[in-house]
Amino acid sequence: MKQTRVAPRHTMLASALLLVLGQAVYAQTTTTTPGTAADEQPKPDGERDARTLDTVVVTGIKGSLTSSMNLKRDAQGVVDGIAAEDIGKFPDTNLAEALQRISGVSIDRSNGEGSRVTVRGVGPDFNLVLLNGRQMPTATGGRAFEFSDLAAESISAVEVFKTSRAATPTGGIGATINIKTARPLDNPGLHANAGIKGIWDGSDDDLPGAYKGDSVTPDVSGIFSNTSADGRFGIALSANYQKRESGSASAFVASGNGWRPFIDTPRDDGEGEGSALPLPGQPGSENITNRPGPNDVYSMPQSLGYSVNSVKRERINSQLTFQWAPTDNLTTTLDYTYSQNKIEQLRNDMSVWLNFTPGTSSWTKGSGSSPIYYDERYNGNSDFANGASKTAVKRENKSVGLNVEWRVADNFKLNFDYHRSTADSSPDSPYGSSNTLASSGFFRAGNIIDFSRDFPVLTLLLPPGMTAIDPAEMLVTGSVFRNDRQRAKIEQFQASGEFEFENYSKLNFGVASTDYENRSAFTNVQLDTWGGATSVDDYPDSVWQLRHMGDYFNGVGGSRDSRFTDSFFLFDFDQVRQLAENAWVASGKGTRDDYRASFDYSGAAVPGSAANRSVGDSQVREKSSSFYLQWSDTFDWKLPVNVAAGVRYERTKVKASALQPAPSGIDWVSENEFIIRYNGSEFRNLDGDYKYWLPSLDVSVDLTENMKLRASYGESIGRPNWSNLNPALGVGGQARFDGGGGSAGDPALKPLESRNFDLSYEWYYGESSYFSIGYFRKKIDNFIADEVSRQTPYPDLHTPASGAYWNQAISSGCAATDRPCIRNYILNTFNGQPGVVRTGTSANGSPTGTISGLPGDPVLTFNITHPVNNRADTLDGWEFNLQHVFGDSGFGLAANYTIVNSGLTYNDGRLGTQFAMTGLSDSANLVAFYEKGPWQARAAYNWRDKFLTSLGDGKGANPIYVEAYGQLDMNVSYAVNDNLVLSLEGINITDETMRTHGRNTRQLYSYDQSGPRYMFGVRYKF
Repeated sequence: MKQTRVAPRHTMLASALLLVLGQAVYAQTTTTTPGTAADEQPKPDGERDARTLDTVVVTGIKGSLTSSMNLKRDAQGVVDGIAAEDIGKFPDTNLAEALQRISGVSIDRSNGEGSRVTVRGVGPDFNLVLLNGRQMPTATGGRAFEFSDLAAESISAVEVFKTSRAATPTGGIGATINIKTARPLDNPGLHANAGIKGIWDGSDDDLPGAYKGDSVTPDVSGIFSNTSADGRFGIALSANYQKRESGSASAFVASGNGWRPFIDTPRDDGEGEGSALPLPGQPGSENITNRPGPNDVYSMPQSLGYSVNSVKRERINSQLTFQWAPTDNLTTTLDYTYSQNKIEQLRNDMSVWLNFTPGTSSWTKGSGSSPIYYDERYNGNSDFANGASKTAVKRENKSVGLNVEWRVADNFKLNFDYHRSTADSSPDSPYGSSNTLASSGFFRAGNIIDFSRDFPVLTLLLPPGMTAIDPAEMLVTGSVFRNDRQRAKIEQFQASGEFEFENYSKLNFGVASTDYENRSAFTNVQLDTWGGATSVDDYPDSVWQLRHMGDYFNGVGGSRDSRFTDSFFLFDFDQVRQLAENAWVASGKGTRDDYRASFDYSGAAVPGSAANRSVGDSQVREKSSSFYLQWSDTFDWKLPVNVAAGVRYERTKVKASALQPAPSGIDWVSENEFIIRYNGSEFRNLDGDYKYWLPSLDVSVDLTENMKLRASYGESIGRPNWSNLNPALGVGGQARFDGGGGSAGDPALKPLESRNFDLSYEWYYGESSYFSIGYFRKKIDNFIADEVSRQTPYPDLHTPASGAYWNQAISSGCAATDRPCIRNYILNTFNGQPGVVRTGTSANGSPTGTISGLPGDPVLTFNITHPVNNRADTLDGWEFNLQHVFGDSGFGLAANYTIVNSGLTYNDGRLGTQFAMTGLSDSANLVAFYEKGPWQARAAYNWRDKFLTSLGDGKGANPIYVEAYGQLDMNVSYAVNDNLVLSLEGINITDETMRTHGRNTRQLYSYDQSGPRYMFGVRYKF
């Protein structure tokens, strides 16, 4: 691989003399043959002033690290990267896991593998990912790029731009990540290789028999690249197919249910809801150990569950590239990239629903407390829930692009690039992209939970005379079938140029136009029959298969505890769903469609359906235009100083539209229930517009030939997430006498704006060895947080509260706050008049019926929760890097450590909405390798400290933290000859588990075990 670095002015004369002398000696000792350097065309003048480094192509681990080091050394600003070790061989099989080896880069994991990246504490949605310099759409529900969709085999390099430059597209305030694929004319001649790996997932062996997949699944890849004899035409094709079957086991307090916070002395706004525990001296208080104080926040779980999960994935990647260089000064590139990822998931679970009424309990210390021991008993029996899910999703990415490079003159270059790319995520099953089929047996007399260890231990209490759970008492209860569809499309044109002046300074310039469309739609079909949909007689005992949840946790402390009631009923989703559907229809309660996902995103009525149905369809379109100028030069002062200064102008127009249910009226149906009546759907249209000037400055000083000092300043923006731009206004189905509640997004939101400062020192003390230390600081404005405002979004939506009939009742003697009196008076007095229908008399003698709002009545007001730009924060940190090769021993190491700090942190002992930065954490990497002769070996350990991942759960503003996690990966390869290589890789070989918690470490949200993964491979180079 060739690396070039511009020579300082004071060495140019010496370089020129050495070049002349070297050519003279070379001419005397070398016989010219076809294809040698003597046949190459003379280089343009602009390239004659560069020193060519690493003229011999070095492959392997050392070669990859050396290329990455030279990228960092030669870059403008702070840039890190990873290069392929050879054609078709990237350091890690997963791009995200390769990126986490870079200082400042942390990853989120899904299904035991890298999924999304956080850079310098800035979350995945605010890091921009490019493919060959082009912005890629995402169908993840946000702006985060899903790295698990891409195979690493076709990637030649990844660049991580940590400082902003005028030439860099906007959108990444943490970093801009450019994924590069191979181009045939960059590597002339015929090149081809093929590889096959067998993947063994240790987690699959722990699954129930029916869930087990193949013991070994394939990963097949191939690359072909060739150029014509004259080097004018090239073609490259790469492809990868991977099938993976894996499993996991989890213990959880589902974040959708969450932990409900309490405080003995609630805030003025009612937050905290008062005491849920007996106060000191009251009956029952003697059963509480370490009771929280009167001003301490404490939380109780809504539920506790355990699940066993199976995941089957099929991934296809391919890229086809054509290149044509009709002249030495013109190169055209046409490429097509495709990826598809099919993911099927099966789940069975057991759970208990809790009532916040502990008898005996003990608690952690201080505010932010939660139970260590929790004992809850019931008068009568409650349900023991056993659920199942079967879902499938298909993610598909397509991109076609055309690039033209034109060297107009020796000192003038132009580049034109166009691409059209799409990303699509859609359901791949008749049962939807997510679903739950719940079953229960109503034989739970109570439960005891021990939260004292990382793994919670549940003891199920059965009624007197019952010693084991009974399949004869099981039946299907509630169900949810949901479809989510995401589709994104980008059409982008970029033109750029570079002009070099006679004094060797350069002017770079460019313009771009980006049209980004994002569509998000969903359907939801839900039966809230949680007390039982039909009868236990509709299900034969044989469908309920007795299993033990502890069997699916491998070596986890607590999973084999004698107190753990791990018995549950595993059932086949397809079989029991069909039984439930048949029983539902036979009972006359509804239709077969009530047990299937809906693919009708318009929300049309389904005749005979008894399910609660809802739909949503949001479309957001961003049209951005930009231009930039950047000037760079090198000054010969006492030390060579390199300067690059630029500015980028960016303007974005946002148009958003959402299909939403159309409210048509308000019906007062009981004392406290004001039901919102809907009639069809309507579109809500909003827009936004913003523009920014974004300056940047990079300065580097060559302290010595091997030491460099850098300073950078730049401004960048990160666009709001799609969900925040969604204009859909949801107000639910129920209001109160004093109004309703709802939520909506806002397309007029401004992007996050970051002012970035970097300072770094780099010492390149060996051929492949260096040390660097860097400080970074980001001042981020326009953080997005939720705000509640009082609005009347529907001017024709009238409420009977405080209306004409209501006021008549008050005039007749009812107190203004006595709603039963008001309601009874209206139904008795105005029955049969517009808006009033009395239907009968209740058991206590009160009239029943409906009172509807009429024109002239007050318009219903809503407390609307909506996002606003109202926060600012500063984060800063340090990055330390060391890469060292121990001479010719074959041994080497690469290590880095990153420290990140922020001014906004979460106060775990306080209630209410707070703002804190998610994703902030320290991280470290240590890679040790050996490479000599036919052997290569590498051990890589990655560690990430605890970080805040969410600011809320199903019970409100509650923090969720991901605990510190470290993982060890290893790979060994042996080159049988120049063409054939055998390899063995291990991922998470120590079987680490991941855990999340709330306000304290005992407040569990999830405990997940994904298991280790091993791959044995053969790669042949033709």
